[in-house]
Parts: sequence; structure tokens; C-alpha cells
Amino acid sequence: MYEPDTVWDFAIADQIKFGLGSTAELGDELEARDVERLLVITDEQLREQGIVDDATESVPETVDVTTFDGVESDPAIDVYESALEAAADSDPDGVVGIGGGSSLDVAKVTGALAGTDRDVLEYVAPPVGGGRPVPDSEIPVFAVPTTAGTGSESSPAAVVSLPDRELKVGISSRHIYPDLAIVDPLLTVSLPPAITASSGMDALTHAIEAYTTRRFDTKETPAHAGDRADYGGRTQLTDLYAEKAIDLISGSLRQAVNNGSDVEARRDMSLGSLLAGIAFTNAGLGATHAMAYPVAGENHTPHGVTVAALLPSVMRYNSSTAFSRYATIADLMGERVEDVSDREAADRAAAAVEALSADIGIPSGLAELGVEEDDLPRLAEKTEEIQRLLVGNPRRVTTEDLESIFENAL
Repeated sequence: MYEPDTVWDFAIADQIKFGLGSTAELGDELEARDVERLLVITDEQLREQGIVDDATESVPETVDVTTFDGVESDPAIDVYESALEAAADSDPDGVVGIGGGSSLDVAKVTGALAGTDRDVLEYVAPPVGGGRPVPDSEIPVFAVPTTAGTGSESSPAAVVSLPDRELKVGISSRHIYPDLAIVDPLLTVSLPPAITASSGMDALTHAIEAYTTRRFDTKETPAHAGDRADYGGRTQLTDLYAEKAIDLISGSLRQAVNNGSDVEARRDMSLGSLLAGIAFTNAGLGATHAMAYPVAGENHTPHGVTVAALLPSVMRYNSSTAFSRYATIADLMGERVEDVSDREAADRAAAAVEALSADIGIPSGLAELGVEEDDLPRLAEKTEEIQRLLVGNPRRVTTEDLESIFENAL
């Protein structure tokens, strides 16, 4: 007999530091954990810009530092394998990721899988990967984000690109949570407008999908506590994080894009991204992210741009499951909804997302990203493979439904 779950739990990174100049405390945290050999994982551009030096300025001279700067946007599986080879060569007792979500994802996986056979695909969720459980590593991982959007610093997941299949997949485990996330908004001040816009829309999508995903008590009670999915469904606690994230991001993203040196806007974006990350890593995501993976895999589009192009259409499709929730989103984004029906308010929420995207230069639809109508059946079929995300969507989706949503997002 089906028994709905009556219990929810809430997971978070072991420790979070937030604030202007908080990276100055990285050195103290390394000493507290007796780190002697540190592997820094980042990308070449950040290293050349001196941002890595800024972030690691407090690292004691006694610590032997090795830097792997081979991370690329939407890292392919060979990037993960190369980082693991660097770990095998340097034998670190601490790993720090500095950069956007790509660098943080690679750092988290490297810390977790260092010392294994390094077959990354075996840890990817089925049906694409082997679904092997991620081991509980003793190597502490430190996450230092330089963008405000991915939420990777508070996430138990990492995204892996498979170029040969034109697909993005994920590794998800509570053993991938960073041991410490240091969120310093000052590291985001030099972020270019386009990346600020893209990463910001990613954070907004995290918050909206977490706020509208299925409730925890619409899922079946697991046989054992450890069998409960990481994306357990929305709760009253995840709602609090998601609502505040929507408020902060929608209120500060335009200013962060148009005036990157506005520290208050940067601080609000960093905090909003962090809260959205905490919300979605507990509640889950939905069709927007599932659909974005094959689109970005085929067209090599930035993740934040891709989800932004899809989000309004997915919101309109899902809104009938809880018109009042979408009305709340509209209200949080500054839309007047007290004089309209919940159905119309829900549409205003999607329109508010479209207006924000337009104001910060995000393409208005998938056609601008290179997607054509003939691509839609194939994209819908590939989306069907991303069940770990689709199971959280509040409204059931068939292949035909996915095609329709894609079409509406063109």
C-alpha cells in the first residue's frame, strides 16, 4: 500500500561563512583542519586575473599548494578525470574550488573521489551512469564562489558534460557537500555583466523551482531513512529560503548587471544565490533544469541563459498545480496581484521573469540560442532521461508535453 512520507530532513554544507572579505579567514580554516597539502581547482582566466591569488592570500606559507587551472565552462568528463589525476600526483589533504559552479563542481567531485579508481561515469545517476554510491572521503573540500548563481557551494550535486552524447548529467550525494563554503561578495565585483546576468537567472530559477516543486509528503515513505532522495520535496523551511531568495535576486539583479561595483547589490545577489542553493538542494528542481541540459548540451549555451529562456514556459505549464504560489512569486518580484485572480497572477509571475530577462539582456527564447522546431522531438526524448529532476516537477509531463513546452519557449 502506498504510504506518503510524513518526515522531511534538511541538509546543508557543514559550515558556511558569508560576508565582505570573508576569504581572509580561509587560512585559519585550513589550519584548523591541519591541511598541509592543498589542491586549488580553478580556471585559467581567474588565475591570470589574480582572483585566485586574492582568494588564497591568507593561506599559510607552510601549506604546499598545487593549482589545477584546467576547468572549463560546463566541464566535460575528461576535465574531472584530469583534476583527479592532479590529485593523484599531489596527494592533497585539502581541496579548494575557486570560481563559478564549474570549478566548485570539479573540486567537490575531486575531493570525494580522490583515491578511488576515478571512473567518474560510474557515479553518474542511471540510466546514463552506473549509479555507484559516492564514498565518504576524509579530504575536506572548501568552496569559494566567484559568481552569484549556481549555488554549487551549498549543493550535494555536480554537473558533468558528456560531449559525445551532447548531454549533461549529474552526480548527486550528500558526500559531495563542501565541508566549508566561503561566500565573499567582493569576489563577484569584477564579474562581467553577461555572466552576472546568466548566473543570476540561474539562481532565480533555483529559487522558483524549489518553491514550486512537489511537496515532501506527496512522495512515498522510504523503506529506510537513508533511502530518502536528496531532493526530498518542498517544505515550510525550504519555502522560507526560496521566498527570500526570489525577493533578493529580483530586487538586485538589474543593478548588479548595470553597475557591478554596487557592493550592496552584489551582497544581495550572493546571499540570494546562497539561499536559493540551500532551498533547491533540499526541495529539488523540476522540468526547467531537466529541459535545459539537452539544450545546452547540443547548443553549448550558458546554463543560466538556457534556464532563463525555458522558465516562463515551464511556469505557465505548471501554474495550475498551485496558482497561489505563482501569485506569491509575482508579488515577490514586484507585480501588483491583489486585484486579479490567482490564475492571472500566476501568468504575471511568468511575465515578470520575462521582463527581468529582457532588462538584463537575456535572449527571449530558445530560437535565439539556435534551437529549431525540428529539434524539439529529440530534445524532449533526451529530457525524459533526466528523471532525477523530472520527478520533482509539480505537474506530470509526457514526451508530448515536453515538446509543447519547448515549442512555447521558442
